[in-house]
This record gives sequence, structure tokens and C-alpha cells, in this order.
Amino acid sequence: MSENTLYIALADDDEDDRMLFEKAMENLKVDTELSIFTNGQGLMDHLNSPDYRMPDLIFLDLNMPVKNGMECLKEIRANTQFNEISIAIYSTSSSERDIDETFINGANVYLKKPNDFGKLKEAITKAIEMNWQHHNTRLAKENFLLRI
Repeated sequence: MSENTLYIALADDDEDDRMLFEKAMENLKVDTELSIFTNGQGLMDHLNSPDYRMPDLIFLDLNMPVKNGMECLKEIRANTQFNEISIAIYSTSSSERDIDETFINGANVYLKKPNDFGKLKEAITKAIEMNWQHHNTRLAKENFLLRI
């Protein structure tokens, strides 16, 4: 992997969603490396592992067993060693409460899981582009919800 490789982590308990996400990533024209976790605890264990490369961007599902996405988001944002990681909430929920709570707790963008493969590729591409564009800055609330 080159130093220009974008390192991405996905934490999602739904096997079909993980498979579609991975397939969509393979179709992107961006040099990426993807790590997949089936729950938030697996993600956090790897983030806290000494030889684990920090991801540039995490796609984080909210509703997962063991440790949910909100718990992961709060834990990541509470640890200064993770300040450079961008977090895209990637959820089936379109609840205003979930959107507001993830914004308040430091997510960079919120995207509702699209139900169409083409829209999924478009959403991932936009989230990746946003990651580079806003790497060290927080998005404004009006730009937080990524609509595809």
C-alpha cells in the first residue's frame, strides 16, 4: 500500500450491508484499504491495539450488538489519539434525534444507508471526498446530513 492509500474501517453487524459496502469499495477509483468489523467492540479493540494502523475514515453503523455506534463515537472522540480520524455515521435510521446526537458527539457526516447499489457507491465516494476536503475541520450542521 502506498502512502496515498486511504485507510477505511467499517463497523456494521449486518452481513448483507458489509458485503455490499465491500463490493462498492472495490468499484471505486480511489486507492483504499478496508478493514471490516462486525460490532463496535471489535472496532474499538483494533483501534486500541498498538500495531493497528489508524484509519483515515470510519463508517460506523449505529445499531450493533456488544457496543453500538454511539458508544464507539463517544469513546473515539474522548480519546485525543483518535483526533485525526473522520467518522461517517452509516445507518438505516433517519431519526432527527440520532442525527442530532451524532453531530453533537463529534461525527463528521451522517449518511442514511441507501437501498440501491449505485447510490451506495455515490454515498461512499462523497463521504471519501468529504473526508479529504474537511480532514481536520468539523462540518457545519447544515452540511452534516449527506443526502443521496
